[in-house]
Amino acid sequence: METPFVFGKIATDQNFTDRRVETERLLQNFRSLTNTIIISPRRWGKSSLVIHTAKQLLMSEENVKLCMIDLFNVREEEEFYTLLAKEVLTSVSSKWEEIAVNAKNFLARLIPRISFTADVESELSFGIGLEELKRNPDDILDLAEALAVSKNIRLIICIDEFQNVANFGDSLAFQKKLRAHWQRHSHVAYCLFGSKRHMLMDVFANVSMPFYKFGDLMFLQKIETEEWIPFIRQKFQMANKVIERDEVQLLVELVDNHPYYVQQLAQQVWLRTEKLVVPSIVKEAYNGLIDQLSLLFLNSMETFSNAQLGFLKALIAGEKQLSSKQTLQAYRIGTSGNVVRIKQALMEREVIDLQGNKITFQDPLFEAWLKRDWFK
Repeated sequence: METPFVFGKIATDQNFTDRRVETERLLQNFRSLTNTIIISPRRWGKSSLVIHTAKQLLMSEENVKLCMIDLFNVREEEEFYTLLAKEVLTSVSSKWEEIAVNAKNFLARLIPRISFTADVESELSFGIGLEELKRNPDDILDLAEALAVSKNIRLIICIDEFQNVANFGDSLAFQKKLRAHWQRHSHVAYCLFGSKRHMLMDVFANVSMPFYKFGDLMFLQKIETEEWIPFIRQKFQMANKVIERDEVQLLVELVDNHPYYVQQLAQQVWLRTEKLVVPSIVKEAYNGLIDQLSLLFLNSMETFSNAQLGFLKALIAGEKQLSSKQTLQAYRIGTSGNVVRIKQALMEREVIDLQGNKITFQDPLFEAWLKRDWFK
């Protein structure tokens, strides 16, 4: 029997949980063509939120087109331009002939070449050299606006893994070019998000960076327990299984409301339950999930320095004064200056998160594994 819980892929329709406030805010931004930046730790449901909201927009609005772009495998500026042009052309065209005509009309100076495979998948390349494309990307960067104006439509461009632009050669100059063009677009809105929170913060929240105050900055929060309770109970009821409120609350709190892990643990509990969920089933499933991930966690431990391991041990022990002489000596962390460097390194690796003076683990099951198995 197919399980009713979704994790590791986009959650849509009946699998999408809550996010009513965020959905309405993003929907209003789409309708008003307000640029939006969504920031949160990995696996908190950014992509699901964007696609869920986009579906609502397309069902309720006319003359709106959606363009979805994923920069996961994009490492060079030239790749970005080609992908952007291809996806924008495809999003506003219903036939391959129209793609070719639009490319010829709006990108003529770049000598576009379009080929199609047997399944009508298009490939786009340009006759000019890559270096010349980098020097003269204006037509591509303004393509979305030009097409939207010519077709009298509004275009929403959603770009996932946007933090990858920070790895391009001369990234600062590239970001300046994007901002200079995109901020003038009045028929296009950009929704930018990704999975590297610390990198996105540097791109969008750093006053010295080109994309500072580019749009509405949304910090995605965890889904509240009260929202999970009816969602999970209903999923169990669909299979004639019963999970009471207290057991749902236990399930959610064990994984610290982490959206991905809530769904994964709920699935494990669902699989272990014949009729009625009892606390022991939830705890057994929870420990089983940690066991399932233990090899992954164990391999990651080889990548930490001794000082970083000492820092993690201090966090697990609940130490508050991490830079105190006593803590530094007890956990062999080194100097107080080393604490600053370790924090930065662990944030960049997305092991910890720092909000104000509070340090938390981004992965609640990694934290639980450290407590249960590594630092026992």
